[in-house]
Order: sequence, then structure tokens, then C-alpha cells
Amino acid sequence: MLGSTRQAAFEAAHEAQWQAFAKRLAQTGERRSAALQDFPSAYRRLCQQLALATSRGYSEGLLTRLRQLALAGHRQLYRHRSPLPGRLLGFVLAGFPALVRRQRRSVLLASGIFYGLLLISGWLVHLFPDLVFTVLPAEQVADMEAMYDPDAPRLGRFGERGSADDWAMFGFYVMNNIGIAFQTFAGGLLLGLGSLFYLVYNGLVIGTVAGHLGNIGYQLPFWSFVIGHGAFELTAITLAGAAGLGLGQALIAPGRRSRSEALRQAAAISVRLVAGAMLMLLLAAFIEAYWSSMTYPAPALKFAVGAALWLLVLLYFCLAGRSRHAPD
Repeated sequence: MLGSTRQAAFEAAHEAQWQAFAKRLAQTGERRSAALQDFPSAYRRLCQQLALATSRGYSEGLLTRLRQLALAGHRQLYRHRSPLPGRLLGFVLAGFPALVRRQRRSVLLASGIFYGLLLISGWLVHLFPDLVFTVLPAEQVADMEAMYDPDAPRLGRFGERGSADDWAMFGFYVMNNIGIAFQTFAGGLLLGLGSLFYLVYNGLVIGTVAGHLGNIGYQLPFWSFVIGHGAFELTAITLAGAAGLGLGQALIAPGRRSRSEALRQAAAISVRLVAGAMLMLLLAAFIEAYWSSMTYPAPALKFAVGAALWLLVLLYFCLAGRSRHAPD
């Protein structure tokens, strides 16, 4: 009770400043300038208030509002008149990894669900081989076996597709993977249940396929195919799931905000998270089409490259975008 009283007093004392700051942001956006006389000092005050609210453990709704104001103020001050390519580069190099760190709870939850089901289903199919036909129809199982046959000229493809089809396969991978990611994200509007379903389903299917291919001795071509682009593709799927779970949480537990306001604030974060995931999927599709499907590189080389890419993704999300100016 005492904490809520202190927060209410804190909000009452600074609400007028926050509304004025938000209005000033709209004015600077219209004029393409952040040069209003007291804008820098107002931004510093806001950052101090955000730090104080964080240290006192105020509600997540208040902290989210102040973070969004601080981030918008940061953009006005440090990205003034930045062209679109510059903004995109700034998002890739700093904004996206910083956003993922701020949403680490949702990201870790989505990753735990996805990878947990992947490992459990793979282990169960390894112990009970016939379970594969409970999850997948026999025709799809046969297709998977053909795609990862050690004697196939290209991995992960049907038939005798050659290098002339690489561009077509790149387009197919882009559309397929982005479709999966968008479904996983948009499912969050069903109180998060849709996102949860797609995380469970995809983890279950991938684990089942991996377990079955291991049982028939195809584990080497399968994992040497997956490990390269998987660093980007699987991570992007979990990020899309985290974005969808964020929407669901806003609808289920809006806190002191209205559901529409909670959803609007969550969507502002989730859309940016999904945008970053889409960029990762483009890169994954390129690697999948032009590297993962190749059979002439030694498996040891493909595993080494794949391990390096996973390490690169880990370092990117842990280290990139750390700035003394941006809230993180």
C-alpha cells in the first residue's frame, strides 16, 4: 500500500512534465528539429525520473511509459534528421539488440517453450520411434527422409534441384519462414494462446524430425544442414513468439491501463521486435539456400561455421547497442 501511495504521489508530481515532454516530441517530429530551447534539459530530467522510478520498483506500466518517452527523446537528440538507411543501420547495430535485452523475460520464456519441446520430443522419438507417426503423417516422414538422405545431391530439398534453383529456393525460404514468424507473432492477439501454440507446434515438429532422422542414421546430414542458418532462423522464431506473448500479456494483465492502451504500448515494442526477426529470417534464408544445402563441404567445416554463427548471434544480443545514452 505504501509503495502504491508513493508511486501515485510520484506520478502526480511529474505528470504535467511528462505530458509536456510528449507534446514537445510531437512538435519536434513535425518540424524535423529537436532544437526547442529546453528540450535537452527536459530529456535529462525524464531520464532521472526513469532511473528513480526503476530503483523504487514502480509498476511496469509506468516504467514502460517512461522508457518509451526516453527512447523517443533519445532519437530526437542523437538521430536528428537521420535518413532511412541510417535509421535502419542504427536499428540493426544498436536498437534491435538493446530491445531484445529489455524484453529478455518474454524472450527467455518463448525460448524455453520452443527449445524445451524440441529437446523433449526428440528424446521421446529416439526412445519410442513409432511416435514420429503420431506427430507427422507418413508422407511427410518420407519427404523428410528424402530431403536428408546422405546420398542426396542437395540437402533439405526435394528431387534433383541444382544450383540454378538456389534463387527460387531463397524466395521459398523467405516466404515460408516469414509466414511462420508472422503467424507466431499475430497469434498473440488471441490472448497469447496463438503464439504459445505455434511455439509448441514448431518445437514439437522440429524435435520429432530430428529424433526420427537420428534413429535411421541421417543425423549427420540433418544437423550439418540445420546448424548454419538455424542460428538466425530459430532465434527469429523465438523472438516472434516473444513479441506475440507480449501482446497476450497486455490483453490479459493490462495493469492500471486500459486494455487498448496496454495493447498499443505492447504493439509498439512487439512490432519492432518482429521487424528485427524478419531481418534475421532474410539472412537465414540466404544461408539456407546457398550454404546449408551444399553437400561438398565437409560436415566438420559446416559444424565449425555453424558454431561460429551461433556465437556471433549470442555476442550480438549480449553486447551490441550498449550505450550510456540509451535506456537498456
